Amino acid sequence: MTATKYVASNTMTSHQWKPSVFLNGDVAEKITKIKQQEGPDRHVYGSANLVQTLMKHDLVDAFWLKMFPVTLGSGKRLFADGTIPAAFKVTESTVTSKGVIIVNYERAGAVTIGSV
Repeated sequence: MTATKYVASNTMTSHQWKPSVFLNGDVAEKITKIKQQEGPDRHVYGSANLVQTLMKHDLVDAFWLKMFPVTLGSGKRLFADGTIPAAFKVTESTVTSKGVIIVNYERAGAVTIGSV
Protein backbone atom coordinates (compact mmCIF):
# COMPACT_ATOMS: atom_id res chain seq x y z
CA MET A 1 0.00 0.00 0.00
CA THR A 2 1.30 3.44 -0.92
CA ALA A 3 0.94 6.28 1.59
CA THR A 4 -1.23 9.23 0.61
CA LYS A 5 0.69 12.49 0.46
CA TYR A 6 -1.32 15.48 1.66
CA VAL A 7 0.01 18.74 0.25
CA ALA A 8 -1.06 22.01 1.89
CA SER A 9 -0.62 24.63 -0.81
CA ASN A 10 -2.49 27.50 -2.39
CA THR A 11 -0.43 27.21 -5.57
CA MET A 12 0.37 23.54 -6.28
CA THR A 13 -2.28 21.39 -7.94
CA SER A 14 -0.29 18.34 -9.00
CA HIS A 15 2.64 16.26 -7.81
CA GLN A 16 4.50 13.22 -9.08
CA TRP A 17 3.76 11.30 -5.85
CA LYS A 18 0.63 9.21 -6.27
CA PRO A 19 -1.74 9.36 -4.52
CA SER A 20 -1.53 13.06 -3.60
CA VAL A 21 -4.35 15.10 -2.07
CA PHE A 22 -4.07 18.88 -2.27
CA LEU A 23 -5.36 21.01 0.59
CA ASN A 24 -5.97 24.71 0.10
CA GLY A 25 -8.21 27.33 1.66
CA ASP A 26 -9.09 26.43 5.27
CA VAL A 27 -6.36 23.84 5.78
CA ALA A 28 -7.10 23.50 9.53
CA GLU A 29 -10.69 22.46 8.80
CA LYS A 30 -9.53 19.95 6.20
CA ILE A 31 -6.89 18.48 8.53
CA THR A 32 -9.53 18.17 11.27
CA LYS A 33 -11.65 16.03 8.92
CA ILE A 34 -8.64 13.94 7.88
CA LYS A 35 -7.75 13.28 11.54
CA GLN A 36 -11.28 11.92 12.11
CA GLN A 37 -10.76 9.26 9.42
CA GLU A 38 -9.31 5.83 10.06
CA GLY A 39 -5.78 5.33 8.88
CA PRO A 40 -2.13 5.63 9.82
CA ASP A 41 -0.62 8.57 11.69
CA ARG A 42 -0.02 11.66 9.58
CA HIS A 43 3.31 13.48 9.69
CA VAL A 44 4.50 16.95 8.73
CA TYR A 45 8.01 17.21 7.30
CA GLY A 46 9.78 20.51 6.87
CA SER A 47 6.89 22.97 6.94
CA ALA A 48 7.11 25.40 9.83
CA ASN A 49 4.22 27.41 8.35
CA LEU A 50 1.90 24.39 8.33
CA VAL A 51 2.97 23.41 11.85
CA GLN A 52 2.16 26.95 13.05
CA THR A 53 -1.34 26.61 11.58
CA LEU A 54 -1.85 23.16 13.11
CA MET A 55 -0.69 24.36 16.55
CA LYS A 56 -2.97 27.41 16.41
CA HIS A 57 -5.94 25.06 15.89
CA ASP A 58 -4.85 22.45 18.47
CA LEU A 59 -4.19 19.79 15.82
CA VAL A 60 -0.72 18.66 16.94
CA ASP A 61 -0.65 15.37 18.84
CA ALA A 62 3.13 14.92 18.98
CA PHE A 63 6.42 16.56 18.06
CA TRP A 64 9.47 14.68 16.83
CA LEU A 65 12.19 17.30 17.26
CA LYS A 66 15.78 17.09 16.10
CA MET A 67 18.14 19.62 17.63
CA PHE A 68 21.52 20.02 15.98
CA PRO A 69 24.60 21.38 17.80
CA VAL A 70 25.15 24.29 15.40
CA THR A 71 24.05 27.90 15.18
CA LEU A 72 23.43 29.43 11.78
CA GLY A 73 22.11 32.89 12.55
CA SER A 74 18.46 33.79 12.08
CA GLY A 75 15.72 31.53 10.87
CA LYS A 76 12.14 30.39 11.34
CA ARG A 77 11.22 29.91 14.99
CA LEU A 78 8.85 27.08 15.84
CA PHE A 79 6.89 29.17 18.36
CA ALA A 80 7.56 32.63 16.88
CA ASP A 81 3.94 33.78 17.06
CA GLY A 82 3.18 32.05 20.35
CA THR A 83 1.02 28.97 20.71
CA ILE A 84 -1.92 27.64 22.66
CA PRO A 85 -1.12 26.26 26.13
CA ALA A 86 -0.53 22.51 25.78
CA ALA A 87 1.31 19.96 27.92
CA PHE A 88 3.61 17.39 26.36
CA LYS A 89 5.56 14.46 27.78
CA VAL A 90 8.76 12.85 26.52
CA THR A 91 8.05 9.36 25.21
CA GLU A 92 11.36 8.68 23.50
CA SER A 93 14.72 10.39 23.20
CA THR A 94 18.26 9.78 22.06
CA VAL A 95 21.49 11.64 21.47
CA THR A 96 23.49 10.64 18.41
CA SER A 97 27.28 10.31 18.36
CA LYS A 98 27.39 13.69 16.56
CA GLY A 99 25.40 15.37 19.36
CA VAL A 100 22.02 15.57 17.62
CA ILE A 101 19.21 15.31 20.17
CA ILE A 102 16.14 13.48 18.87
CA VAL A 103 13.11 13.62 21.14
CA ASN A 104 9.46 12.66 20.81
CA TYR A 105 6.96 14.75 22.77
CA GLU A 106 3.36 13.54 22.92
CA ARG A 107 0.33 15.38 24.26
CA ALA A 108 -0.06 15.03 28.02
CA GLY A 109 -3.42 16.62 28.81
CA ALA A 110 -3.86 19.93 30.57
CA VAL A 111 -0.99 22.22 31.46
CA THR A 112 0.03 21.91 35.11
CA ILE A 113 2.11 24.54 36.85
CA GLY A 114 4.91 23.33 39.08
CA SER A 115 8.56 22.51 39.29
CA VAL A 116 10.74 21.46 36.37
